[in-house]
Amino acid sequence: MKKTTKVITLIIGVALLHSCQNDTTFLITESSVGPLTPTTTVNELESTFVKDSVIRDTTRLNLGNASKKIEVYEKGGKHLLTLTANSDSIPTIENIRVMDNRYLSEKGIGLQSTFKDIQSKYDIKKIVTTLNSIVVFPKGSNLYFTIDKEELPENLRFSTSEIEAVQIPDDAKIKYLMIGWE
Repeated sequence: MKKTTKVITLIIGVALLHSCQNDTTFLITESSVGPLTPTTTVNELESTFVKDSVIRDTTRLNLGNASKKIEVYEKGGKHLLTLTANSDSIPTIENIRVMDNRYLSEKGIGLQSTFKDIQSKYDIKKIVTTLNSIVVFPKGSNLYFTIDKEELPENLRFSTSEIEAVQIPDDAKIKYLMIGWE
């Protein structure tokens, strides 16, 4: 009897371990963000996020235009994602801003990561300087990361000139994590 109990416990343990490893709810890949893919249409969002709340831009809806900005919240109120739809005849998701720390890329990068983490997992394709931030684009990836200029040394915070990777502190935190699908 004890041997049977141990076998059953082992089988249940392996099944639980296997199911946890295959949970993609908060996984970001090149072709998915959780349950979203580049082919997910705007009309499918409610069924895709059946346990969550999908909020559309009501200003655009009231004007008779298709809603481009869509926010996804957990039923408890936590903001998960902000989506931007394209303007095709059958709109799909074009851009995703990750709002929840639980989302991680396949390489383990998320909103709580630092510039050093990004550099250790991705080769940097380019860094674009904007007025208030820098945007880091990895090679061969649809992901991009925004770092607030407040994370930079004081002499670079108000600079509009090109900033290089060596000038960014290792501990600079990610402000925005986004993925763009064309």
